Amino acid sequence: MIGNWSVAHFRARFGRAAGRSAVGSSAPVTYGLIILCCLLFLLSPAAGLNPAYGTGEELVAAQRAYFHRWGVVPAELFEGAPRAALTPATALFVHGSWVHLLGNMLFLYVFGAMTEERMGRVQFTLFYLGCGYLALLGYAAANDDSAQSLVGASGAISAVLGAFLFLFPGARVTSLLPFLLFLPLRFPAWVVLPFWVALQWVAAGRAAQGPGVAYLAHLVGFGLGFGYAWARFGRPTRVKAAPAPAPEGENQP
Repeated sequence: MIGNWSVAHFRARFGRAAGRSAVGSSAPVTYGLIILCCLLFLLSPAAGLNPAYGTGEELVAAQRAYFHRWGVVPAELFEGAPRAALTPATALFVHGSWVHLLGNMLFLYVFGAMTEERMGRVQFTLFYLGCGYLALLGYAAANDDSAQSLVGASGAISAVLGAFLFLFPGARVTSLLPFLLFLPLRFPAWVVLPFWVALQWVAAGRAAQGPGVAYLAHLVGFGLGFGYAWARFGRPTRVKAAPAPAPEGENQP
């Protein structure tokens, strides 16, 4: 879950010189993903708003069935069932609680728009879905005997953060630090995001067996996102220079 961070980042600006908001002006995929996730959550039993799912134990049972159907169950994923093979994709659009949803969508809103503008709509869509799928698949492989459901867009959003770090390392990120009385401080992305990765690494090492907060999915997603951005945008384009025209009088017949 992206929102479960020790450092909460709620705004970013792209560098001192550019001075443009990280929330881009043209990012329909990012905004579409946010709207879709919110709508699906409101219609699901996880929101607790639909009376059709009942209340009390009946609602809890409906929520468990919903998470099991659309979420990733590691113990079932590698049994070869076609339906289970799709769950790392469907789980990206399922969230377990209001806090889970709002935390993830906040970070997608802040970091997704500029990343989408840089990549383009089609490439960003494939990047988001592909990295999110692989991040959940990697977590499931590490917990292949677990029968608990894993849901959420954290792996995909972590990939967005990884790409954002490579593409915009100088972006100024406003952060709230609990140990500094939640004072809003601005740091460059190359300071904030590696610090977050270190926290995820420590948390993943201390996590109990089985799905809770999927710290490993965060790490896998972040690594995939950073690696993709490096491979796709990090290599300078080689332009073969055309030979200069010969001075007048030196042209060969």
